[in-house]
Amino acid sequence: MSYSRDQNGRAHLAIVLGSYVQDHVWSTDRFPQPGETRRALAFSTGPGGKGFNQAVACFRQRGDVLYLGAIGNDGLGRTAREYAAREGLDCAWQVLDDVATASAGIIVNAEGSNQIMVNLAANERMSTAFIAEHESAFAAARVLLVQLENNLDAVQVALALGNRHGLLCVLNPAPMHAGLDSGLLALCNVITPNETEFSMLLANILGERMAADDIADSTDEILHALCRRLGVPTVVITLGARGCFVSHDSATRRGDGRDFYRVEAERVTSVDTTGAGDAFNGALVACLAQSPEPAFQQAVRHANRVAGLSTERVGAALAVPSLAEVKARFPEPC
Repeated sequence: MSYSRDQNGRAHLAIVLGSYVQDHVWSTDRFPQPGETRRALAFSTGPGGKGFNQAVACFRQRGDVLYLGAIGNDGLGRTAREYAAREGLDCAWQVLDDVATASAGIIVNAEGSNQIMVNLAANERMSTAFIAEHESAFAAARVLLVQLENNLDAVQVALALGNRHGLLCVLNPAPMHAGLDSGLLALCNVITPNETEFSMLLANILGERMAADDIADSTDEILHALCRRLGVPTVVITLGARGCFVSHDSATRRGDGRDFYRVEAERVTSVDTTGAGDAFNGALVACLAQSPEPAFQQAVRHANRVAGLSTERVGAALAVPSLAEVKARFPEPC
């Protein structure tokens, strides 16, 4: 195991700690039956993983970001570092000799449905010592963003460091982890579940049952009351084409004039929603790391625009638009 810093050593305003996964995507007219071999119509490979996607999204919105990730000492690990270098993204890598870089196999049929197999590999072996090694980066930053594709002890240590140094700690609770509990939520200032994740949070943390399909149609008052019971100052429920719902603790409105509200999605011509949630989270953090920090609703509206535009291209990290592209498409301010 070794640590490697592909960066210039300067301070950053945002830190994204999370997964790197090399995606391998096959396109086909239909999914193969058990035991059947089919010819693929096309193949592509590229960078993925929620953490890396979100770091790229933050960086492309001119966020001053440092990415912390774990990879194997192998060809895919070298590919990850080469891609980050081409992007210009500052990274600190934990390089593991005894475990592979994470990879995913994705089959997409003619209707756009997919089947996915993923081996999180190195992402689930991130050491807490690696995170502690970068405490000086936490001391200089303003915002921390984490997800749940890494081992939970690494996520918890990162959030604890964020709290120690007064960072705004943002958790994208994806994919939902059985070990996520109220103690870990208590370390977060903002969480950003989608409908499915919010439904699972209600069941796992509160013992409440609400189907994911019913969330977008629930009243704002009901959603706000449920969000407040989770104990996190700000909850953002992303609702895909229905936009998102924001709930603040009344004592922590983050520059907003209301405790709860909805933000509509932007009109786009969507071809691939893969990674839209990652684009949203990365863009949101890029805004929140600014000084002075914009009103939260303004940051959410910009994140919605970035997520929407990302669906007009195929892919995840590769589909995220630049800040210039967002402003060209939506010239009016958020």
